[in-house]
Amino acid sequence: MELRSKVQKFIKVSNELIVGKPRQIQLATTCLLADGHLLLEDIPGVGKTTLVKVFAHLLGLDWKRLQFTNDILPSDILGTVVFNKQHNKFSFHEGPIFTQLLIADELNRATPKTQSACLQAMAERSVSIDGKQHNLPSPFFVVATQNPRDNYGTFPLPESQVDRFLMRISLGFPNKDSETKILEGHNPIALLKEQKTILNGEELLAAQAAINAVHCKQEVINYLLEIVHYTREHHKGLSTRASQGFLKAAKAWAWLQNRDFVIPEDIKEVGHSIMNHRLLSEDPPDGERMKDFLDEIYSGIDVVAS
Repeated sequence: MELRSKVQKFIKVSNELIVGKPRQIQLATTCLLADGHLLLEDIPGVGKTTLVKVFAHLLGLDWKRLQFTNDILPSDILGTVVFNKQHNKFSFHEGPIFTQLLIADELNRATPKTQSACLQAMAERSVSIDGKQHNLPSPFFVVATQNPRDNYGTFPLPESQVDRFLMRISLGFPNKDSETKILEGHNPIALLKEQKTILNGEELLAAQAAINAVHCKQEVINYLLEIVHYTREHHKGLSTRASQGFLKAAKAWAWLQNRDFVIPEDIKEVGHSIMNHRLLSEDPPDGERMKDFLDEIYSGIDVVAS
């Protein structure tokens, strides 16, 4: 099966398992294809962890789930060096971060010290333990869930870590039809047992390579730069890391629309999920406020590409 068709099948099956969330699934797929880490933020009980488990199974990746709590330590994530009496030497025992897909559940329930243990891994795909660098598997993704900051027992993620997540997505409550289906017994995790994997790690890497080859003409890059620099003049401002991810996400979105070139609408489609956690402090931002915020940005620049 042609690679793009496999990815489209992955999205189709994901929508059959996770009902009523087509846009969130499309954005989450875009994030992974753009080789970015994903932050799922919402109140408990709306399906954040279930979505990640569905993705992990259908992608056929090696994955591990780590439940973050306020007493978890950095060594519980990265691993530790222990003395081996039998061989009379120290050896490194890998932590759960040594996997292709790490589900970091309720990340903001851990202390800032523990949260920061993920920084190097997310940026460099490696960790340093006892002066030695250990490379992580490829592909490597962190898909984290977090509860709103006003929930009891949470610690806000530092900006340096927030910026390492390419996208932040909120699932929200299901609509009435979707919730009716859930109450009638629709169980995504149970259905997964009957579902074969659709993609593997090599195919995912090949899809990422295809996305890198998507063309973006200079006028569209200029349009993206206008947005980025507008945020720097009027808000906190997007980092260079964010602008690079912004372009890759736009390419991934275009590729999923069966195009091999980027148009300004692709940038707008992914803009919300890339900018909301970097520029707005409300957690998560109110839908109307976010719409007004994006309208302000888009109306503040000239559309220079068509």
